[in-house]
Amino acid sequence: MANLKEVKERINSVVSTQQITKAMKMVSAAKLRRAQDKIIQMRPYSQKLTNILNNVSASSDGAADIVYAEKREVKKVLLIPVTSDKGLCGAFNTNIIKATNAVIKGQFSGADITILPLGKKANEYFKKSGHAIVSDYFQVFQDLNFDNVRQAAEFAMSSFVAGEFDQVFLVFNEFKNVATQIVRTEQFLPMAKEDSAEEKTAEVDYILEPSRAYIIEELVPTSLKIQLYKAVLESNASEHGARMTAMDKATENAGELLKELRLMYNRTRQAAITNEILEIVAGAEALG
Repeated sequence: MANLKEVKERINSVVSTQQITKAMKMVSAAKLRRAQDKIIQMRPYSQKLTNILNNVSASSDGAADIVYAEKREVKKVLLIPVTSDKGLCGAFNTNIIKATNAVIKGQFSGADITILPLGKKANEYFKKSGHAIVSDYFQVFQDLNFDNVRQAAEFAMSSFVAGEFDQVFLVFNEFKNVATQIVRTEQFLPMAKEDSAEEKTAEVDYILEPSRAYIIEELVPTSLKIQLYKAVLESNASEHGARMTAMDKATENAGELLKELRLMYNRTRQAAITNEILEIVAGAEALG
């Protein structure tokens, strides 16, 4: 049985850990609220922009004249996994890495793979994977804004147009609620028409100035940049939700461990007192 000093040190250590996890939970809760507000505001804008683009392009000659919709034989693929910069958020980062590896081994087996990581955890992992890696944009979460994400989107778009990649895929966590994040693998390029209930029920004949072709040329790049920004915001909200849940569970586990350690401490203390009493009684009998 452990001595009193060892048990007391363990109790103090667990108490300190519990205070840290409780503080991290509160910090994540505050950050989650702001991140959740951003993604809730972004979703309707992104969906409406996509619907307008689909409607306008459908009433023109189709997607054939859009350079970002050109379909080719898939030989070179760019994957954009979106992780966090920090850990202590459960399986949040692990799920993205597993999903990315599954796509590489399954859907793109035999293709030339390049990784464009967003987030330090993805950058650290895929540096050791043996695949070509573009490490210029992984620090987007240090200052998360549209301009920083736009640079990564423009790199992917220009590389696709130049023929450096035949397909571009996003792998990210979609925010559902605090306790649930859904791993999504979405095709970024070539862009594909997305049908929605709103679009099916309401076809709008827009009056376009200066021309339909010009509007499409302006809308398509904007829509793609918004799509990537939305994925990054989804991942950011999911990260804080996952960390808040993980820290809440860690705080609960620390509480359970404290109960066991305090019970052990009391038993050890009682055993020590009993031994001392027995020694005193035995000594008194020996003297008698």
